Amino acid sequence: RHVEEYFLPRIIQEVTGQETVPFGDAVLATKDTCLGAEMCEELWTPNSPHIEMGLDGVEIFTNSSGSHHVLRKAHTRVDLVNSATAKNGGIYILANQKGCDGDRLYYDGCAMISMNGETVAQGSQFSLDDVEVLVATLDLEDVRSYRAEISSRNLAASKVNPYPRVKVNFTLSCPDDVAVPTCVPIQWRYHSPEEEISLGPACWLWDYLRRSKQAGFLLPLSGGIDSSATACIVYSMCHQVCLAVKNGNADVLADARRIVHEETYIPEDPREFCKRVFTTCYMASENSSQDTCNRAKLLAEQIGSYHINLNIDVAVKAVVGIFSVVTGRTPRFSVHGGSSRESVALQNVQARIRMVLAYLFAQLSLWARGLPGGLLVLGSANVDESLRGYLTKYDCSSADINPIGGISKTDLKNFIQYCIENFQLTALRSIMSAPPTAELEPLVDGQVAQTDEADMGMTYAELSIYGKLRKIGKAGPYSMFCKLVNMWKEICTPREVASKVKHFFRMYSVNRHKMTTLTPSYHAENYSPDDNRFDLRPFLYNTTWSWQFRCIDKQVNALLSLCGFIAEVLT
Repeated sequence: RHVEEYFLPRIIQEVTGQETVPFGDAVLATKDTCLGAEMCEELWTPNSPHIEMGLDGVEIFTNSSGSHHVLRKAHTRVDLVNSATAKNGGIYILANQKGCDGDRLYYDGCAMISMNGETVAQGSQFSLDDVEVLVATLDLEDVRSYRAEISSRNLAASKVNPYPRVKVNFTLSCPDDVAVPTCVPIQWRYHSPEEEISLGPACWLWDYLRRSKQAGFLLPLSGGIDSSATACIVYSMCHQVCLAVKNGNADVLADARRIVHEETYIPEDPREFCKRVFTTCYMASENSSQDTCNRAKLLAEQIGSYHINLNIDVAVKAVVGIFSVVTGRTPRFSVHGGSSRESVALQNVQARIRMVLAYLFAQLSLWARGLPGGLLVLGSANVDESLRGYLTKYDCSSADINPIGGISKTDLKNFIQYCIENFQLTALRSIMSAPPTAELEPLVDGQVAQTDEADMGMTYAELSIYGKLRKIGKAGPYSMFCKLVNMWKEICTPREVASKVKHFFRMYSVNRHKMTTLTPSYHAENYSPDDNRFDLRPFLYNTTWSWQFRCIDKQVNALLSLCGFIAEVLT
């Protein structure tokens, strides 16, 4: 433990009359207790400072944390705080940052106070309030009694190096405290993952909108699950704004008035506010079905967004026409006799024109309506599609920000069901039941022939497993095969597992370059493939994975030989 004297700046010396302060690894000793401080991630480390502080007599621990939100992370955070005082006794005060810090992270608050392993005060996890204060009245004698019962703690305390103490002529208690009722333990109220998706990205979007000084959002709404989930998050944001204003949040009211350019405006109805700040756009082509058009229109009506319906065929034909004039050749879709290269190129033209039009309408649609300001373009590619690379570079996945880019398709489907039940958005029922499709290939008898999972060669459920094993489990092709061959032994043969793993890693490596230009997304999963910070990987791979795949083949043959031997023995 080291403490040194730190000379204060002159301006502070003049105010306090004090020249130096102790600086270093020390604790504060008041007349009636002792306080120690942890810094953010120290709570998460194997040898946290609160362990030895508690053994050295510290009774109150503080932590000014900067812990960002991840789906289901609150359980871990609460368990860590409660366990910090369960084994050693004491009072733990956790304060956490709130809001968007100008990047992909959202800090979800979740302040709490714990004593002797039990929560006694809980703050809100998602809120538009900048400041929240938790207060709890606790009896220090409860800490001392709790510690006195743990004989092993007292033995361990005798071997701890003492912390330097800074003595403070102050008390936290007073003689009349006996008349003050103390707080009792409470049961922590956790949000479901669907509630977290509804609230976290919504608060993040509001922070981004108000700080960017823009007038709202524009979303290409395809009528599919991903873009519909994004629209629902914006609608949830409008709910949060109206609720905050109703509860007297003057800052939110001032921001809302500035965004809509009305000094006396009061957001009271989420649908009405959504109409002012949210524009949705269905961009049809000759490959689009009437079903998706109707779904997008009905959802827009139910959430209240300003909805635009347009057709991109003229622009697509113009771009392809330029290519035909220059080369003398006209590409065709595979269903019309073209090659795979031609078909993919034609699909990409449609996708990229939608991105160009999205930005054009974001810049000028309010101008065309006689309103000031511009709009932020929202993307709606989910974390699984990004991992697989199932998106066109510089298509509608390219936007200003993406609230669902860190969320899996499985969680998004559950979120859609949550919105049906809690926001009464009945339009989502038909969206939920429809197979996901990009609608970039020609229709067959007026019906969609292209589906996402068939195109990808894997299901979204499989993609979620691949993502967790690759990022969180640090598994390469061979390690992933070894894990999945046991995990899927009831549904797949070893050879089938090998084929699935090989296909995933081929597609992952071929498309990894797309992550370098991926739209900044709300960070919601630890297996996010975000190239910016959370998944720094090469974007040029040897896509044959020759050595790894040879090892897989060798293991498959060994397993099949073993199975054959066992079958022979049994017979």
